[in-house]
This record gives sequence, structure tokens and C-alpha cells, in this order.
Amino acid sequence: MASNTGKGKAIFRVVSGNFLEMFDFMVYGFYATAIAKTFFPADSEFASLMLSLATFGAGFLMRPLGAIFLGAYIDHHGRKKGLVITLAMMAMGTVLIACVPGYATLGVAAPLLVLIGRLLQGFSAGVELGGVSVYLAEISTPGRKGFFVSWQSASQQAAVVFAGLLGVGLNHWLSPEDMGQWGWRVPFLIGCLIVPAIFVIRRSLEETPEFEARAQHHRPSLGEVVKSIGQNFGLVIAGMALVVMTTVSFYLITAYTPTFGKNELHLSDLDSLLVTVCVGISNFIWLPVMGALSDRIGRKPLLLAATILAIITAYPALSWLTANPSFGNLLMVELWLSFLYGSYNGAMVVSLTEIMPVEVRTTGFSLAYSLATATFGGFTPAACTYLIHVLDNKAAPGIWLSGAAVLGLIATLVLFRKGQTRIQGVTAVG
Repeated sequence: MASNTGKGKAIFRVVSGNFLEMFDFMVYGFYATAIAKTFFPADSEFASLMLSLATFGAGFLMRPLGAIFLGAYIDHHGRKKGLVITLAMMAMGTVLIACVPGYATLGVAAPLLVLIGRLLQGFSAGVELGGVSVYLAEISTPGRKGFFVSWQSASQQAAVVFAGLLGVGLNHWLSPEDMGQWGWRVPFLIGCLIVPAIFVIRRSLEETPEFEARAQHHRPSLGEVVKSIGQNFGLVIAGMALVVMTTVSFYLITAYTPTFGKNELHLSDLDSLLVTVCVGISNFIWLPVMGALSDRIGRKPLLLAATILAIITAYPALSWLTANPSFGNLLMVELWLSFLYGSYNGAMVVSLTEIMPVEVRTTGFSLAYSLATATFGGFTPAACTYLIHVLDNKAAPGIWLSGAAVLGLIATLVLFRKGQTRIQGVTAVG
């Protein structure tokens, strides 16, 4: 029991920073419209919102660089040291976004400083998910790796719920005018205030026994890490395709929901935020359940089922929703997509830790994840807004999600055909 308690504390310590990273990303997505008016004024409301969402996506462009450099640092110096550094960089980006005056005060310097803040957040986040996932995989008990690793994503859902509830409270206490002028900054300031507590929590992390055992023999240098990644780049690209379904579905049902609910379904901010809170709770439940299920039946069945169901149902569900917009219908569709996301991600993240070569596990995982978010996932809010505008079709986000599911299906078939000796649970299910 003491061992289980100790591992429970270790899980809490490592995912605390992951919580902060996702909280910061969520509040930017939630208040993209207000941020657009503050930092990106334009004659066209569409152009202003697109600039704001593009800045949100720009943070993801830094993730591959963070994955390589910070990932190599973690693979060389250890999981604990690297995760403390990522937290510090993340905090600096959050402070910038929270405190920079608007365009009316600073002019063009204001959006530039916000962009720098997003780039800092993106650089640190490039290895945050990989570092946390690898740490959890390396401290897991035998036969429960899927369940342990699922808490990386589950901690993100706690951030979604917290950010959503905070938004509900702010919309209750403040007028729409106050929210647009200064109220949107409150969540970012709260993120700044919780940084010291999370820093103390994460500093108490212990190094994983698996890394310490390997470190006694060899610690790969940056050059060796880059060389190994080059030799396994095909595996990284396949891993990237595997991740696309996760990142697109996650940002579609969380960060983009308030914008979609308000601009396309013409629901209130409160309704959209309440749906987002429910989605976060749903994700939080499904992720560990499906991670544990993947330990029992293997990763492949869950990955195949989730991608096929997404391809079949995503666009029809959103078409029905946009034809019948209401709080209840939005909640119903989002909870279905949440189930698909939880089923897929519960098996996907642990699979990604298993297919990467052990000596560059953090870098390989982080690079695959970062490339997926940089090219597809992080730009989901902007891509959905653009597709709706160009196609004049409010259900267009369903096309974006279906395309991501096709990539996930192909990657699953490729990886689980060629990597059966590497991916745990595959041979058990054929």
C-alpha cells in the first residue's frame, strides 16, 4: 500500500505542471475573441479573430524545437531537472500574456509581446507532455502502464474543468463589457499565482529508477540524440500521424467550443463554457478507464474503433447540431466526441512511449507530438474558423476531425503491423 501511495504522490507531482500548461492554453482559447479586440484590432471582426487564433497556433510552431533541445536535455540530464526547467519557461510566457497592455497603449509592440509569450509557452510545452508521459511510463507498475500514462492527459482535463468553471464564475460576476476589457486577464493572473506552488511540488520529484540505471552506463549527448532521431525519423513521422487525431479532437472539443458556440451556434458564453466544463469532466473519466482497458485488451482495438467511429460520425453529428443549435444538443454532440477522444487517447499516448527507442524516448515522443500539434492540432481553432468561412458550412469542423481520424487509422495500421515486437499488448490481441 505504501508503494501505491508513493506512486500516487509521484503522479500528482509530475502532472501538476502539465495542469498549468494546459490551463494557460485553454484560457487563451476561451477568450480568443476578447484577446483579438485587445491586441489585434482590425476593420474586419473575422480578420481580428483569425489573427488572435493564429497567434494561439503560433505557439505550437515552437514545440518541435522545444522537443529536440529540451527533450535532448531531459534524455541526458534526467526527467526531474528537465521538468523543472519547462515549468519555469511556461511561467514566463504566462506572465507576459497576463500583464502586457493592449494595442491602444503599446501599439504594435503589444501583439508582438503576446506572440513572444505564446512562443515561450510553446517551446516549453514541446517537451512537457513527452517528459510527463515518459516519467509516468517509467514509474508504472507492470501491466498497468496504460493506466499510469493516462493521467498525463487526465490532468489536462482537470485544467479544462478549472478554466471553464472560472469562466462561468467571471461571466456571472462581470458584465460582458468588463470581461472584454479586463476580465479575460484574471485567469492568466491566477495561472501566475499558482506557479510558485507547482514549482515547489515539482522540485520534490525523484528521478525514475529506469533512467538512473541507464545513466550509470551512458547518457546520450545532443548530437547522439539528434543522430538517433534521424535514424528513426520514419517512426517519428508515423507517431506524428498517430497523434493528429488526439490533438485535433482535443482542441476541437475544448479550446474551440466557446468560440464555436458563440459565433456559429449563437449560444451564450455561459452555455458554451458549461458545455466545456462537462466535456472536461467526461474526458477526465474516460481517459484512465480507457488507459486501463488498453492494458487488458491491447492498444490496437481501441485505436481502430475510435478512428473508425470518428470517420463515420463526426461530420453527421456536427451537421445535425448546426441545423438544431441548442445547449442540450451541443452538450450531446460534445460528449460523444469526448468519448471518442478518451477512447483513442487512452491507448495512443502509452503506445507512443512504447514505440520510441529507449535512449531517446523523451525526444522521440515529444517531437512526434509536437509536429502533430504544430501542423494540425494547434491550428484547429483557426482551421475550423477558416473552413466555416470559406465553405460557408458551420459543420466544417467535422471535416477537419474526420481527416485527422483517417490519419490516425492509417498510422495505427502501419505501426501495429511493423512494430508488433515493440508495442506492448499488440501481440496479445493479434
